[in-house]
Amino acid sequence: MITVKSFVFNPFSENTYVVYDDTREAIVIDPGCYEPQEKKELDEFIKSNHLTVALLVNTHCHIDHVLGNDFVKETYNVPFLIHKKEESLLRAVKTYAPNYGFSAYKEALPDKFIDEKDEVTWGKSQLKVIFLPGHSPGHIGLYNPEQKILISGDVLFDGSIGRTDLPGGDMDTLIDSIQQKLFILPDDVIVYSGHGDPTTIGKEKISNPFCALSS
Repeated sequence: MITVKSFVFNPFSENTYVVYDDTREAIVIDPGCYEPQEKKELDEFIKSNHLTVALLVNTHCHIDHVLGNDFVKETYNVPFLIHKKEESLLRAVKTYAPNYGFSAYKEALPDKFIDEKDEVTWGKSQLKVIFLPGHSPGHIGLYNPEQKILISGDVLFDGSIGRTDLPGGDMDTLIDSIQQKLFILPDDVIVYSGHGDPTTIGKEKISNPFCALSS
């Protein structure tokens, strides 16, 4: 059985996820931990729950989702996975991080690229990769159909959607990703977003002011 633990890190209030199963193996998704106390909080949870981190994955590579990549990759000595189209965004972070006050940011580079139809596997579990461009060029979601869990990154939020005014963003592409890729999932799928509280596919299909389906 998969368990999802969320942490809210950095001034952008970004959601970092530790996803683990009964084998006590875990993956870390979008580590936004930057300050020492944030890194300590993440590490203490992993240690106190006797977890072994197997992988690091980014849904996308905007600064708020990658601040802790180096910490996770080096601390747990794990492979780092992203979509190929996010690599240029990831490499750009070091050039502008100081402008946002993150002068101690350390770059971590990916070990493997993943794309739609791939599966992220660890322990006895897997998450299917869904390609969801629009917020960024290579944004992905991670979906487990058995437990109806979706890690959506910054594509779909509770009552909102990801912004599209950053490099590589496009509103029409984002809406298409949501309606064609996510709204075909069961209504009771729980959506764990990159910011804010969880929601469900069914709720957003009906009431999201940006992308709800017309009746």
